Amino acid sequence: MEKTYYDPKDLKKFGDIADFEPELAQKFFDYYGSVFEEGELSAREKALIALAVAHTVQCPYCIDAYTEASLEKGANEAQMMEAVHVACAIRGGASLVHGVQMMNKAKKLGM
Repeated sequence: MEKTYYDPKDLKKFGDIADFEPELAQKFFDYYGSVFEEGELSAREKALIALAVAHTVQCPYCIDAYTEASLEKGANEAQMMEAVHVACAIRGGASLVHGVQMMNKAKKLGM
């Protein structure tokens, strides 16, 4: 039996968040559904973006959901891994660029 802090079965309970605040939950789910409709980006492209973001925010539920959605919408394993690498590069770059802040502060304190 797989043991994690997150129970994969909880993903199916996502809609239950409406139990405590139905009006805001409905607004969120309406918006969420609209975002993922076909538009200038295909459903497959949006699923791959969501998969990359899921890795960036480290949401195991989202990773499961958008791995499945990406496959359902025609993405292959190489495309999904490339999306994860894009997320990794952006996240790593965002950390590294803050090194400029550190360098600026260190130089200022060194004077």
